[in-house]
Amino acid sequence: MTEDGDVAIPEALPDWDYRMDLHLRRTVRIDLDSARAQCGLPADAALMLTAVWTATGSSLSGPGRHLRLPRAGTVPVEIDLELRGADLGGLLILDTALVLAERRFDGRPSSPRRAGSILWSDREALRLQGDAPQFPMAVIDFARTSFPDRAAWHLQISGGLESATMGALLLLINERNTITATAFENARKPRPIDQVVLSAVYADAARIMIEHALHHEEFTDDSDYPEDSLGATLLSLFDQLFPDQSVTDVRLRQRQSPSLFASDLQAAVKIFGVS
Repeated sequence: MTEDGDVAIPEALPDWDYRMDLHLRRTVRIDLDSARAQCGLPADAALMLTAVWTATGSSLSGPGRHLRLPRAGTVPVEIDLELRGADLGGLLILDTALVLAERRFDGRPSSPRRAGSILWSDREALRLQGDAPQFPMAVIDFARTSFPDRAAWHLQISGGLESATMGALLLLINERNTITATAFENARKPRPIDQVVLSAVYADAARIMIEHALHHEEFTDDSDYPEDSLGATLLSLFDQLFPDQSVTDVRLRQRQSPSLFASDLQAAVKIFGVS
């Protein structure tokens, strides 16, 4: 669902970022008599419809709905999910399944017996992608933290390169810096001043991420990291910013001439929209 009403689920959301919550809805029509007959179950077999969501970027998942179904007839079942953007990322998967609700001690040997046996399943996937940095953000009061009161933002990186990006990166915005906080509030429809601020934050975040990657000697052009891991995110960012350069060359330049490296990064991210 969007502000303009319901829309069919696309393959991807190119404008999505972690500040965007999602509202998903689907309707499943189930012929209960036919389902039981095709699975060799008696008419009184208890059935249940379940829905589970999984986000590969955050490695989080959760139940969408568990609904016990009536004994007979064809019934429409609506699944309605409200998902926080901060819990998502990567590929959002919605698995829907018709399952046996209770263990059976009768029936044919070939028919399902255990509770939770899947009689039918369906999977929908939505790629969450966008131009915004792919990590969660939070607006907090830096005065209540160990960060300098007058700092505008802080990019926090934790965990190893194999860790999930969602759990490894966190961009903190100082609510006392109203210019920066307002820029992120207006991120979907930024004013000229907001665009300048967002460009500066993106450039600084990119610098910190690339420097973090180069600090790890195991980070190379041939590195192979799990999808949606911190290492994969950093390698993708490196390839985007330095498409024709090797990790070794950039690492050497960063160590021998940090100031030149900083200027290279400004040019690579097209800071302030300069092409």
